[in-house]
Amino acid sequence: MRLHWLIGLVFASLALQVPAEPEVSCRSRPQYDCTSSCENLTSLAVDVDFTSDIVHGELIVSFNGYYQLETLQRYVGHRLSLADIGDWQFGRRGHFAASHPTDFLVVKVSGSADHAVHSLRGHRLVKNVVLERRLTRTLSTTKLDHTNDQWRSKWMSRQPRHVEQEDPVVTEDKQDKGTGRHLNMALPHRQQITHALHAEDLWNLGLSGKGVRVAVFDTGLADSHPHFRNIKDRTNWTNEQTFGDGVGHGTFVAGVISSSRECFGFAQDADLYIFRVFTNSQVSYTSWFLDAFNYAILKKIHVLNLSIGGPDFMDQPFVDKVWELTANNVILVSAIGNDGPLYGTLNNPADQMDVIGVGGLTQDGSIAKFSSRGMTTWELPAGYGRVKPDVVTYGTEVRGSNLKGGCRSLSGTSVASPVVAGAVTLLASAIVDEDGLLNPASMKQAIMSTATRVANANIFEQGAGKLDLYKAYQFLMNYKPHISLSPSHLDLTECPYMWPFCSQPMYVGAQPLTVNVTVLNGMAVSGRFLGEPTWHPLTTANGELIKVSMESSHILWPWAGYMAVSIAAQPAAANFEGIAEGYVVVTVISDSRETGGESTVSNATLHIRVRLVPTPPRHKRILWDQYHNLGYPPGYFPRDNLRMKTDPLDWNGDHIHTNFRPLYDHLRTNGYYVEVLGAPYTCFDASQYGTLMVVDPEEEFFQDEVAKLRNDVQHNGLSLMVLADWYNTSVMRRIQFFDENTKQWWIPDTGGSNIPALNLLLQPWSLAFGDGVWEGEFSVGHHSTYFASGSGLATVPEQALVLSVPMKNQGEEVLSGSTSSRSTVPILALLPRGDVGSPSGRVAVYGDSNCVDGSHMQRDCFWLVDHLMRFLISGTVPPDMPAKSVGGMHGPTKPLDRLPGKFAHYSKVLSSTTHEPLPIPACRNLSWAPPRPINASLPTMPALQEEDTTEELDKVKSHRHHTQFNAAAPDPHFPTMSDYVSHPVQPPVAAVILLFVAVLLSVLLIFRCFCARPVARNIPRKPPPGLPQRFSLSS
Repeated sequence: MRLHWLIGLVFASLALQVPAEPEVSCRSRPQYDCTSSCENLTSLAVDVDFTSDIVHGELIVSFNGYYQLETLQRYVGHRLSLADIGDWQFGRRGHFAASHPTDFLVVKVSGSADHAVHSLRGHRLVKNVVLERRLTRTLSTTKLDHTNDQWRSKWMSRQPRHVEQEDPVVTEDKQDKGTGRHLNMALPHRQQITHALHAEDLWNLGLSGKGVRVAVFDTGLADSHPHFRNIKDRTNWTNEQTFGDGVGHGTFVAGVISSSRECFGFAQDADLYIFRVFTNSQVSYTSWFLDAFNYAILKKIHVLNLSIGGPDFMDQPFVDKVWELTANNVILVSAIGNDGPLYGTLNNPADQMDVIGVGGLTQDGSIAKFSSRGMTTWELPAGYGRVKPDVVTYGTEVRGSNLKGGCRSLSGTSVASPVVAGAVTLLASAIVDEDGLLNPASMKQAIMSTATRVANANIFEQGAGKLDLYKAYQFLMNYKPHISLSPSHLDLTECPYMWPFCSQPMYVGAQPLTVNVTVLNGMAVSGRFLGEPTWHPLTTANGELIKVSMESSHILWPWAGYMAVSIAAQPAAANFEGIAEGYVVVTVISDSRETGGESTVSNATLHIRVRLVPTPPRHKRILWDQYHNLGYPPGYFPRDNLRMKTDPLDWNGDHIHTNFRPLYDHLRTNGYYVEVLGAPYTCFDASQYGTLMVVDPEEEFFQDEVAKLRNDVQHNGLSLMVLADWYNTSVMRRIQFFDENTKQWWIPDTGGSNIPALNLLLQPWSLAFGDGVWEGEFSVGHHSTYFASGSGLATVPEQALVLSVPMKNQGEEVLSGSTSSRSTVPILALLPRGDVGSPSGRVAVYGDSNCVDGSHMQRDCFWLVDHLMRFLISGTVPPDMPAKSVGGMHGPTKPLDRLPGKFAHYSKVLSSTTHEPLPIPACRNLSWAPPRPINASLPTMPALQEEDTTEELDKVKSHRHHTQFNAAAPDPHFPTMSDYVSHPVQPPVAAVILLFVAVLLSVLLIFRCFCARPVARNIPRKPPPGLPQRFSLSS
């Protein structure tokens, strides 16, 4: 059990803090006609990039609790001495961190750290032992072009104001103020980021961030900066002896949140806590963040802005500490990353469920090109990623505080993040005194449920949409703790918002479509699902033609959980074309420990709407092999294009909906249906598909998969397309990472593709790639493309048609610096069917995948994919393709070399201990939810929930007066349940008149018989059985 309250007292009594500036008296909120100095106004676009690498020999030892530093050092020292570890020492901790209880240590070990890791793991006090990581952030600035400045026309108040004056031209010369005219004025209100989001509406209501503690994790802040009135605390967690900002990024971020002069921040009266976690060289370490995060927890920070991130979501100490932060009620806002427009480029921690991940908008309100796109890649390759970002806001040319005063303009999601953090701080000041209402889930629900859709952008670009500050405030003013879902509905016919789900209809026999839904729990930090989610097909909307499976997390912690919803067509829909609808009901109960011993229940409805079509012909159906793709993290899987030295890692998931999205769109445009296989080859029915696409695989193959694929191609008519990439062990050694900090190397786990594994897969057809790394341009007819860091063919059978072209030896260039060329390098082979009338499929292999990969695509080769598909379907070779028979090629019989490394630690096929193949896993069988059909005339959803009287629900019936049922807010684009309720049929007028006369005569007769007896009042009838009395049919 964590003793946070005890540690907090220790911190309060022992903390060595830099005294904050004297508190400035509260001034009136900024008016836009006020004057002040703005001498340093510049206009720069800042590109922010993050790199993360391992510090070899330096371990982070995490513990299951907080202890004095000396106690942990004695314990770890004893363990290492017993294990006979040679030369080791404890990492230096700053005086501030060393003075207080901690839950981790840094240990430096000379030589291999494996023995030390083994000796420390396994003890009940040790939570984990991992290698330290170094995070480097680079800021590059470029002048912005104002010729197409759209701030004036797009950022307007609800009541347009006519502004005739142009933006002031401000000189940076501070000297000769006596001659000429000099502008000393605040930025015009039309240029304020606060005005763009209408923060003045909340300021006019008396909100200013007062009482909210907001932390800025960045490069520090000067104590004498004129823009800030309420700096409560400054701490330095780096190895530099300064609290100030030598870069300017931390100052800018703090200004967007809380500046009170010139370029105004959102929450000027908030308590500002400055955490310096980056050096002036823009370097930080995981251990620095861990110490700073601990201090933020103990200072009871409400809102924390983290304008940093990186692709490594497996930096476990960092991820665990983020979970601990939010579990302690810290609302964490983080930048989603600047790696757009590529998909699958989300940064951590913004990609975590409990964190508000922020994307960027341009000045005209469209998605910024630099803003990273989803999906999350945690769940790949077997599953499907979650929706991120959560929300988007302005991140282009936003003005904030400059280093020593005045204002500057920056761009990036690291700018959009403090915009949301400032807005959240302002919102928090409205409910900071309301017990239990302010928490990470409630705030996330507020900004997501009220966000405005961005036109022509999909859900993985914008999440819930553009932040609407005032609507979020209104939401919080009427907030009652409940659960909500993201996405809030699954209308798979709604394009482009629901791309890629809406881009392809469903049909019988297809792989189930899985959508990963996040469940936010605003009731408590911990909760659990009450029973299984239930599926309710609408019989009046063909709901019986689809089936649904739900898999959910065991608990919701902290503040959130997941529900993977898989959808497939029922066999009865084989010849149906139309829309099918239904909804899923999910119920969550909070842990009684979190609510003072009283359980709270809430439910939400997930509407599902899909388009069904008759099953397409087999030759139009493509199965994409996702199961055999691996990426960073967890291992070092290098880039596919060796020319791209600035992006050394393959970290986009290699998914058809992320970096291969352009290829997916091309295939769909040409009438193909693409399904994703997240399981071994033994788990699909080859008779359903025309082609299996294996693109850039890094994983090994099970022997059972090789045998199954050989049989499917030879006897079941399945065709095979393989797009490979480079592989050469000497090149792999050459491009290994060099860690400047420890002077050690980080060796790749494989090449661009796992060519040795691919050769084993292709062995039944006498096909094999070599280890040459080739590069060059070539043309086929009027088409051309660029072969970037690919493999040539070493072995082909006699009947194969081969395309050979001139190429440059890129491998030789990497190794020796010299270049040479070869006039004929075989890069493509087409293997036709054997005999006429044979049931076998065809095989096409090509040595490069860069031309279909959006990561570093220089020139696409979609035309080549079209040629290959035409050959695989009909056996036709385009007349302009000079592929010809070469009588076979017989390369070396010895398999390609493999580098010793940790590949088996990341593989699903190999044992991490013996490096031998594992047994092939059983195929995943989804548990389809039993349908509970709903007719349009039946009661609405709350009544259905009452029918499910589980034992857990009986346990909480004694707390009925504490229980709240809250359906998700209806989506304006989706039909609500009231749309399905049948209206009563109006009886004929004559019948109404006759009925009225009969009733009147009856009343007169009764009155005559019982003239002295008063008439009893009508008592409302009870609702139908199973319908709670507190609900009406319209609820």
